[in-house]
Amino acid sequence: MLLNNAGKIRGTTVRRIAAAVVAITLAAQAWASDDAFESLADKFINELPAFSPVAATWIGDHRRDADLDEVDARARKSLLVSLTGYREALEAIDRGNLSRANQIDYELLRSDVAARIWYLEELQEWAWNPLYYVNTAGSSIYNLVARDFAPLEERLGNAAARLEQFPRFLEQARASLVPVRVPKIHAETAVAQNLGVVSIIENMIVPQMDPLSAASRARLEAAIETAKDALAEHQTWLEEELLPRAAGDFRIGAELFDRKLAFALDSPLGRREVVARAEAEYESVRNQMYEVSKAIYLADHPYTAFPDDPDEAYKQAIIRTALEKAYQQLPPADGIVEVAEQQLQQATDFVIENNLVTMPDDPVEIIVMPEFQRGVSVAYLDSPGPLDKGQSTFYAVAPLPSDWTEEQVRSFLREYNLYSLQNLTIHEGVPGHYLQLALSNRYPSTLRGVLGSGTMIEGCAGYAERLMIDEGYQDNDPLQRLIKLKWYLRAVTNAIIDTAIHVDGMTRDEAMRLMIEGGFQEEREAAGKWVRAQLTSSQLSTYFVGYQEWIELRKAVEDAWGDEFTLRRYHDQVLSYGSPPVKYVRALVLGEPIPAGVD
Repeated sequence: MLLNNAGKIRGTTVRRIAAAVVAITLAAQAWASDDAFESLADKFINELPAFSPVAATWIGDHRRDADLDEVDARARKSLLVSLTGYREALEAIDRGNLSRANQIDYELLRSDVAARIWYLEELQEWAWNPLYYVNTAGSSIYNLVARDFAPLEERLGNAAARLEQFPRFLEQARASLVPVRVPKIHAETAVAQNLGVVSIIENMIVPQMDPLSAASRARLEAAIETAKDALAEHQTWLEEELLPRAAGDFRIGAELFDRKLAFALDSPLGRREVVARAEAEYESVRNQMYEVSKAIYLADHPYTAFPDDPDEAYKQAIIRTALEKAYQQLPPADGIVEVAEQQLQQATDFVIENNLVTMPDDPVEIIVMPEFQRGVSVAYLDSPGPLDKGQSTFYAVAPLPSDWTEEQVRSFLREYNLYSLQNLTIHEGVPGHYLQLALSNRYPSTLRGVLGSGTMIEGCAGYAERLMIDEGYQDNDPLQRLIKLKWYLRAVTNAIIDTAIHVDGMTRDEAMRLMIEGGFQEEREAAGKWVRAQLTSSQLSTYFVGYQEWIELRKAVEDAWGDEFTLRRYHDQVLSYGSPPVKYVRALVLGEPIPAGVD
């Protein structure tokens, strides 16, 4: 018996030692894998300025602020070689041995590298999208002077260096573009935006030159003239060479669209699933708008008897009548920025008073949108890069074009009535993009900050709109709820037309009819969206898909946490992981396996 017990003891000890050795070995392998991946991620971030000095300035890496991107064939080939090297290095790392946080960053980097290679080799926007070059030129200067991340003389010195490189950069752009592949809408928009770069120089550089030394000022003045001449030459080429010969199809087709959509969404949902969901939501949201509109209508006509089974024409009339009440509250045409400032403070106060989420104290300014950025959207949020801690966030609002007729101005103001502007400010500001991105930049992974998900970010902003209404913002005003539903219907129709235009051949008339009659949009909004849909395939789907994923995440966490669920706890936790695709946030909050990304 003693011998048997001793044998058992010795056997148990051996097994424990063996298990401990295995655990130590696995821990060592995991440490080695984490160390290898983190070194690779650091190398990638460190080399980003070599990929694009302008993009590096935006994220807050200022080592190459004096350089302007190389955009010729040799630069593209060099970039492709580097990206291929990263792809091979990632394949050599065992993802299963990584920590959960690093598994997510691994998937983000793997997907980003795959997307960059695909964009270079397959989509080839460098050959047919002149807006890429206009935006790079404008951003190269704007991001140097918009924020005070370094002494003024240093930033203006780097601006001078970049302006001196405009002739080379724009010459490379013209050599890269193939006019017959350029869609006409892209050429027209480039013609309209190119000289907007001059406005950055005149409005953001020239007024700040006085403190410069004589030598620095002389160099900058000469660089400005060099850049203006180069931009004028490029404008002539855009107008006289590119625009007349532009013959490309803005519709990218099913194969390219599906791949681009997969990279844009990084979601389990594909094109067909997105469209099916959007079409179902289209009917649902319109019915919700009808129910809200009945209450608004009854306030003015209390003895109305609504039919039990109204047809679509009847619902349409009641919804339009209710919307007309919101359209009576218009902002001044020249005072939209001031209205947005007031509404941002109002939304901020509500979030704090109702303890909805931790409120960041990062500075935020509402500005008039720079000219080189106009023509795609009415507003956007420009947050500082993940390496530029403490810098200002800009909520940019486009002014009304000076050449619009009175009818076009009224159409725009009806669409962006005071209720809509409030919803826009929630989306772009608090608790939308500004709040979410300010908290996102606190996450310690620089890689995750650089590779943020547009779907997660846009979905969060859409969710923020619903959150405020559900929590009683604007004293539960039914007109504010109706406008919020209209905005969600806009996201739904965005997803529908995104696919319909680029894959199914939807015409302008068909798209305008869906947006105006189906989505209750004003003509100016719908016309602008038609242009945007042509210029930005796949991006319009991110709002709807992101919102869907955010709503599903909230429901799953509420079910999992039960009585322990509070809005403050939930929002603080889901916003603490940076801005990865929603599927990764879900995995972290609920303890689920880390899913794979797009490759």
